[in-house]
Amino acid sequence: MFQSLRNPNDERVQLTVNGELIEAFVGQSVWSVMALNDQSITRRAALSAEARSAYCAMGVCFECMVEIDGFPNQQACLRRVSKGMVVTTQDITEMTEASDACV
Repeated sequence: MFQSLRNPNDERVQLTVNGELIEAFVGQSVWSVMALNDQSITRRAALSAEARSAYCAMGVCFECMVEIDGFPNQQACLRRVSKGMVVTTQDITEMTEASDACV
C-alpha cells in the first residue's frame, strides 16, 4: 500500500514494533515505519476500542498515539525512529487501568 521514496543506500537503524524487529531509515517517522510494515494500527479508541491510525500524519489530530520505550501517548507521526526503539500499539480503553510506570 505504501512505498518509501528513500534512497536504498541511506543509513538504517533497527527497532522493534509490536514485537517484530524492523529495519528503518534514519529520520523516518515511527508511523511511516509502521505503515510500511503493515502495522498501521497505532491505538484503540478509548471507549469503543476501535482500531485507530494516523489521520493527518502531521501532528494535529492525535490519532497516532503509541507507546515508545515504555512511555504512552507519543505521536507516531512526529517521532523519528532511533536505534533500539521499542514501539507498541497503545491499548488504553475504559477497560484498562492507568499505570504509575511513567510517574
